[in-house]
Amino acid sequence: MREIIFDTETTGLSPHDGHRLVEIGCIEIVNRCETGRSFHAYINPERPMPSEAEQVHGLSERFLADKPCFHEVVDDLIEFLGDCPLVAHNATFDFTFLNWELENCGRPAVAMSRMVDTLAMARTRHPGAKHSLDALCTRYGVDRSQRVKHGALLDAELLTQVYVELCGGRQIGLMLSEQPAAATELLPAQGIAPRARPARTARPHGASAEELARHAAFIKGLIDPLWDQLPAAA
Repeated sequence: MREIIFDTETTGLSPHDGHRLVEIGCIEIVNRCETGRSFHAYINPERPMPSEAEQVHGLSERFLADKPCFHEVVDDLIEFLGDCPLVAHNATFDFTFLNWELENCGRPAVAMSRMVDTLAMARTRHPGAKHSLDALCTRYGVDRSQRVKHGALLDAELLTQVYVELCGGRQIGLMLSEQPAAATELLPAQGIAPRARPARTARPHGASAEELARHAAFIKGLIDPLWDQLPAAA
């Protein structure tokens, strides 16, 4: 199954207040394994950058001034996203900005049915605990030492590892799948040569006539067996 883990950075909390998307990072996984494919873009928001937002992600107006606008990257983004589930942390926030930008340049919004929210997953799995991305990285032993400020692609990479843990961890060898070959198809991309497994004839498990005879003789030699003390069935 193909899924996209993604994260966004913005100029503020809501597009309805005039805020815009300034960065998007996406990681592709298939059967919970990273494929090595990603999408990343810085985006010129065509508006001033509030200092509060810049303190969070470190993206200044000067840095974004020569970056493409959303309508210039939208075709590549839509192609990368495809029609698979989209995973994000506090996903309603990211979906709201993504859909606002899509609709703003005349493209269909992403269906909310595709949304997978790792924040909701974490609250269900770890009630009463902290559920920020930093807290989940700490819980699952994910290295976040490079996360000095928020960054869409880095956060998507961290969230990919957290998402796999929230789904039960990397138990690829134990995974039951309707398409078992799909996981092994990814091995060459990860630098692992798939191992050939020769077919084996099923071993017989039924008792032979000689074994049945020996068992009957053994039972016959038992003194006062327990089953003889039970009342006969009606």
